[in-house]
Amino acid sequence: MKSEEQHTTFTQRTGKVLIIYTGGTIGMGISPVTGALEPLDFSHFVENVPEFRLLPTDVETYQFNPPIDSSDMSPNRWAQLVRIIASRYDEFDGFVILHGTDTMAYTASALSYMLENLTKPVILTGSQLPIGQLRTDGKENLMTSIELASAHNEDGTAKVPEVCIYFSGRLLRGNRSTKINADGFNAFDSFNYPHLCDAGVNFSFHEHHILKPDFTRTMIPHTALDHNVVVFSLFPGVQESIVRHILDAPELRSIVMRSYGSGNAPQKPWLMRILKEASYRGVIIVNISQCISGQVEMSRYDTGYQLKDAGVISGYDSTVEAAVTKLMFLQASNTDYHKIRNYMNRDIAGEITL
Repeated sequence: MKSEEQHTTFTQRTGKVLIIYTGGTIGMGISPVTGALEPLDFSHFVENVPEFRLLPTDVETYQFNPPIDSSDMSPNRWAQLVRIIASRYDEFDGFVILHGTDTMAYTASALSYMLENLTKPVILTGSQLPIGQLRTDGKENLMTSIELASAHNEDGTAKVPEVCIYFSGRLLRGNRSTKINADGFNAFDSFNYPHLCDAGVNFSFHEHHILKPDFTRTMIPHTALDHNVVVFSLFPGVQESIVRHILDAPELRSIVMRSYGSGNAPQKPWLMRILKEASYRGVIIVNISQCISGQVEMSRYDTGYQLKDAGVISGYDSTVEAAVTKLMFLQASNTDYHKIRNYMNRDIAGEITL
């Protein structure tokens, strides 16, 4: 896969972490006009977090201007994040991205593919309450993320050289994470993969679950994404005319289909027929379970066999976020339908269990 530039991987430690503030609740305040939360200027962070002075590592900041609500996150913004990290890769030991929670798992998944052979921590975090409020979870999430981004082994290599989400004492692989709670401080979890680190009084790293990149190789940034993909869920009563309308879109290159249980679908001839037609036309259809835990096994039941016969491929235990962004990534660098299908059956960034 071609890239714009390459970066040396293991250099001397710099003792610095870069915080990239995109927006989100962690940096919000209350509007005096509407009473609603709105993004504030990043400079207020220093005022509200005097603990910065106690950190054993230096911190520099970069701010999206203006900050964005995470609902407005997009593939172009992911490319912007990749360029920021790539352009300053050798200046910092790690990167902390402050991000709204609603699309954080999508961003973490996308970056895990776009930062090929990542050898430094890229940790996304945020909060459920603004950092200036009395009961905020933002301070702990931010300070711990900075410590994790600078954590290293005796030989100087990073403890966690991958894209992660840190929230409420849990360090999770980014492309295994899903938002599970809109109100509680434990906003994220990774149901099909163990935590990379549990942060209590001490850090408990689970090293055998952490990716081990080749520190002698370069990090390769990718910025191209093709987002001609759609997600749709099966449900009792799903209508042929609506599904056909979706699948007949000429721009469509792939579908993430959220099926029942271990990958089952209604035994309706019309559904199998139009799935097969789309597959033969070169549309990639990836089968993801609607369950939050477990994986697709299309050989378990007859309905799964019918999907295989229709050209549908397994998404294994992938999250929807990881499958969608993986397709975007692969479609940008491959025009061969068969090649993309082959890569979807491979683990390329720790996103699935084979």
